[in-house]
Amino acid sequence: MIFSIIIPTYNEEEYLPTLLDSIKEQYFDDYEVIVADADSTDKTREIAEKYGCVIVDGGLPAVGRNNGAKVAKGEILLFLDSDLQLTDDYLRNVLYEFKMEHLGIAISQMLPMSEKIEDKLFHDFANYFMIGVEKIKPHGAGCYGIIVKRELHEKFNGFDESLSYGEDTEYIERIAANAPFKVLKNAKIGVSTRRLEEEGIETLIRQYGQSTVNDFLGKRTNAEDLNYTFDHGNKNDNTPSRFPQLERRTEQLNEIKSTYDGSIQKINSARAKLRGSRNRREKKVVFYCVCGEGMGHAIRTGVIVDRIKEKYDVYLFSSDRAYEYLNSKFDNVYEIGGFNTVYINNKVNNLKTLSDALKRNPTNIRVGYENLYRKARQLRPDVIVTDFELYATMVSKLLDIPLISLDNIHMITQTKIDYPKTHYIDMIKAKGVIKTYVVRPKVHILTSFFYPRLKPRKNAVIYPPIIREDILKLKPSQGDHIIVYQTSKESRRLVNRLKALKNEKFIVYGFNKSLTDGNLTFKEFNEDEFYDDLASSKAVICNGGFTFITEAIYLKKPIYSIPALGNFEQILNGFYVQKLGYGEYHENMDVRRVAGFIKRIPKYKNRLQKVKKTNNDGIIKELVYRIEKYSVLN
Repeated sequence: MIFSIIIPTYNEEEYLPTLLDSIKEQYFDDYEVIVADADSTDKTREIAEKYGCVIVDGGLPAVGRNNGAKVAKGEILLFLDSDLQLTDDYLRNVLYEFKMEHLGIAISQMLPMSEKIEDKLFHDFANYFMIGVEKIKPHGAGCYGIIVKRELHEKFNGFDESLSYGEDTEYIERIAANAPFKVLKNAKIGVSTRRLEEEGIETLIRQYGQSTVNDFLGKRTNAEDLNYTFDHGNKNDNTPSRFPQLERRTEQLNEIKSTYDGSIQKINSARAKLRGSRNRREKKVVFYCVCGEGMGHAIRTGVIVDRIKEKYDVYLFSSDRAYEYLNSKFDNVYEIGGFNTVYINNKVNNLKTLSDALKRNPTNIRVGYENLYRKARQLRPDVIVTDFELYATMVSKLLDIPLISLDNIHMITQTKIDYPKTHYIDMIKAKGVIKTYVVRPKVHILTSFFYPRLKPRKNAVIYPPIIREDILKLKPSQGDHIIVYQTSKESRRLVNRLKALKNEKFIVYGFNKSLTDGNLTFKEFNEDEFYDDLASSKAVICNGGFTFITEAIYLKKPIYSIPALGNFEQILNGFYVQKLGYGEYHENMDVRRVAGFIKRIPKYKNRLQKVKKTNNDGIIKELVYRIEKYSVLN
């Protein structure tokens, strides 16, 4: 288990559900939630039980956190106050930055759950202060997402239970003296402003100001000194004024703040120089990250990069066959880790796919880190474009580089698709995977041969399919053969069934061999020969691969689609081929159905004649527009 989330509580029935709901809504589920309750008299424990939390006895915050850590199973402990709210994808953001920066302890930045300007300014100042002194004096402005390795928590004996105030800052300082610490840049957490509302901003400034000055002077602050209680709302209005002390402490704090302001000026100056060096570059730098599975992503990327390489310095990152293809065509191509779907008998085998991914994952992360993350830190690209590549999101978030998504797969998440209802489970699985691969880009540029409505409030645009220039130049004719394009080894058995149709001639690509077997002619892939065979074919038989289907549609070739079962993207493409009247979608290579399809070729060809021819100009202009727009903001 990765995370143990530990929450100390006392009478938090009003706030706890918001936090627990935000945890459940994360695109991450490798965690447990432990509530350490200090004998609440309201429904706090009932709420925790309802959400399936582990419940232990608590006390003061330090006691509760330590008690929670004693039963924790996760390798990373995440300490949260009960009145927080996790932002979208918070847990993944935390994990990525924590792992990539090799941290031992970290803290999140704060986002106030309020629209008041003064609340935002107050929390912005706290964030800037924590970042400004993180290397001088590791510091936390409260327990707003303290992340620590469990082994370090245990090694350094957890929180100091003798402290009644500032136990969180003391804990951070103590462990950060022995392990790498950082204020996370991308993981921000929603913070309740109830203390601001209950006690007022002046009181909080006094409390935090005095405790912070004491911390810098090496003194510990007691809760009694600040009139602070764990039970929010119980205030002693008869407390004598401490303003004479506050004036002296404020002078000391201002000295520290002036040092901090000087540091910020240096940081901003360095940033300005960096932006200036970017502005002085002859060309903007674009990182283009490409999914390595299949050839469709690489082929599409090749077309785009060929059109933009004169305008931008483009660096390509991919894996497997896609890397080999792109490396043969362009400079500045780097290999990174990737994942491949495993098919058995033309069906996705989820268990084998997961098993292979787990075996390759350590190497993938290492290679992805070295060739993408380090290169990004070195070159500071203006934007990252991703064609469904996993590590692009990670690097974009870690280094705060604008991310642009360009693919066909996000049609599944960004539009109101129609699909075979028998494949509902496949659709749900696909959405889950897609949402983890590309997270919150600036825009989704979608390419598709079908055009459902975009979902409301989605930042996405749809363009026609990207077609290779060599395909655009072809002049289609009709010969007497049918192209069979299958790339999985398990498809050989399906292809052999076509020998029963003795009066038909089939040219088969995808098995990397040359031989004739009855009416089947197997050919090794050669682009020129393949183009000629495709242009002169009378129809095609294929899986549900997007690129080949869209090129067949462009050349007006009727399609018999046999998607790999379990691969929802292929199922969706085959489904729309049939829905639009461009051919048929079946789940097996049934000889009688193929024979029926061949008889109906004239009908499908007639329908295909109505498809308007397009080129790649529109989507290229869109991509260039987005690169210019977001690189200016970077």
